[in-house]
Amino acid sequence: MYTKNEEELRALGERLGHLLQKDDVLILTGELGAGKTTFTKGLAKGLDIRQMIKSPTYTIVREYEGRLPLYHLDVYRIEGDADSIDLDEFLFGGGVTVIEWGHLLGEDLPDSYLELEILKEAEGRCLHFTAHGPRAEQLIKELHDGV
Repeated sequence: MYTKNEEELRALGERLGHLLQKDDVLILTGELGAGKTTFTKGLAKGLDIRQMIKSPTYTIVREYEGRLPLYHLDVYRIEGDADSIDLDEFLFGGGVTVIEWGHLLGEDLPDSYLELEILKEAEGRCLHFTAHGPRAEQLIKELHDGV
């Protein structure tokens, strides 16, 4: 998928947010400034979250309330030390978990999650979705069907 600007990136996030269910996990990768938090802002809107979404870079995790709770994590600073946070509290907390730099968790990742790599391309972004498990495959199909 390709988005031309931040507005389209947020809109795609919002579409995915409408599809998400309890205990869905999304891993976001991409260089600094690629749009991980921008995408999450749209996703939060799709979850009916009214709060302003901020990057969790310095706080590790931010929690928001909406149709489902949103746990927005940035694990860049805890690379290799997943035990420094109670990851299970968020992965199995009855909400949606978005983990920026989640690939750094390696074997601590759950069995089922949707991975999104965001790549800068000129003014836009190229988005590569990878399914890990049947629920993630279903989400990709529903997202593509909605395009």
